[in-house]
Amino acid sequence: MEICICDDEKKMRNALRNAVETELQLNGVSCALKEFSSGEALLCSLETSEPDILFLDIEMKGLNGMETAHRLRERCRRTVIIFVTAYPDYVFQGYEVHAFHYILKPYREEKIREVLRLALEETERLEDRYFLIEQKSRSLKIPLKDIVYFRSDRKKVSAVTNGRTYEFYGKLADIESELPEYFIRIHNRYLVNLRHVTDLDASSCICGGEELPVSRPNRHSLAAAFARNMLGG
Repeated sequence: MEICICDDEKKMRNALRNAVETELQLNGVSCALKEFSSGEALLCSLETSEPDILFLDIEMKGLNGMETAHRLRERCRRTVIIFVTAYPDYVFQGYEVHAFHYILKPYREEKIREVLRLALEETERLEDRYFLIEQKSRSLKIPLKDIVYFRSDRKKVSAVTNGRTYEFYGKLADIESELPEYFIRIHNRYLVNLRHVTDLDASSCICGGEELPVSRPNRHSLAAAFARNMLGG
């Protein structure tokens, strides 16, 4: 596992590092911990490794944190991004890069450690959970993190990932009952992974780069779940 801290203020990097190291030691977690003083330096490091968890300041000299996160997402879909900022107005912009949580400055060490525990649980969940598809000649295990959405067409269901679509027979309601809460129904034909939703409007959402319909009965629950997911609650 690799955890990165990116902040252009050395004092803030040190404070974050101390809190992260304390929590890792208490939980017996071993990982590589890296620090970067700029977004440019962080992005250069992606040539050799991909962070599992990233604490990212937003207001930085040069490339700011939001711009850095957008460029990181082009290569790293799985990184758990935790923004550290003094400006809560950035929360809604973070939807576009699937930010996991926000920590507002000035922060307490206990808050850093609490969010890190949640992030560690998230990385473990993303690594370990699968959706099992039973077909006539074989069984397939698809990582949940890779599934963008499920689409139903009569008795047939399609599990759509970034690279492939897997078809099988089933009911969307049964599938929904088996999945974690970050999968949510948006339409009688669609069940989406909130981790891949980047935009919402009155009648549709962007999920994995595709525009999908949102039915009237599901609008409120989708908006509420999207906000909870964004804020780590």
